[in-house]
Amino acid sequence: MDKLIYTALSGASHFMMEQQISANNLANVNTTGFRADMERAQTQQVAGRGFTTRFLTQEAPAGVDDGTGVAEKTDRPLDVSIQGTGYIAVLDDNGNEVYTRNGNIQQDDQGMLTINGHPVVGDNGPIMLPPNAIASFGSDGTISITPDDGDVTATMDVDRLKLVDIPVTNLAKNSQGMLVTADGAPAELDENIRVQGGFLESSNVSAVSEMMHSLSLNRQFEAQIKMMKTAEDLSNAGNRLLSDS
Repeated sequence: MDKLIYTALSGASHFMMEQQISANNLANVNTTGFRADMERAQTQQVAGRGFTTRFLTQEAPAGVDDGTGVAEKTDRPLDVSIQGTGYIAVLDDNGNEVYTRNGNIQQDDQGMLTINGHPVVGDNGPIMLPPNAIASFGSDGTISITPDDGDVTATMDVDRLKLVDIPVTNLAKNSQGMLVTADGAPAELDENIRVQGGFLESSNVSAVSEMMHSLSLNRQFEAQIKMMKTAEDLSNAGNRLLSDS
């Protein structure tokens, strides 16, 4: 069969993958700190005899859009938003270090700080706070606590968030959708990252842009399907010519 149909099939498969990525981005448009996925692909020349103008689409692991979202004021003491670039280090279910822009920090019954159930990493591992203490964040991620009686003179620094900066070329997502380093090595603490307490960062997905992109992908997918039909018609016409000769 003519290689054109395989080229068209490759293009259709690529646009289907893009549609899945776009749909996931749209589903997370209201997810705090979400980083949009970006499709990546490269061309691969069709091997064998024939013209050298035929190429297939070879998929690559999705990239991550490291653009910042909008910081929204919550006035909740344990909410924190990163200003500019950077990520908060947390631990996954296997105890491995992963990263997030979601600063919606919760405190469990044991005093441990968590984000979506993942322990938040500090200078000495997972951060634990005394029960009933009133916590606040400094601009460098330092956590200060005040006794529940409100005596500000007794305020003390107890730990500091591990804040890291990962170049976008080394930024990836694991199978659970958590941000990780592409090389697998834990990111180093960055002293220059600043945070703002009482704020949360929104998703960096633009609903309008993503919807327009999704419509464009639908049209391109339909074009690939038409090309596959054309390739089939050309192949059938050629077979009829051969059978009549």
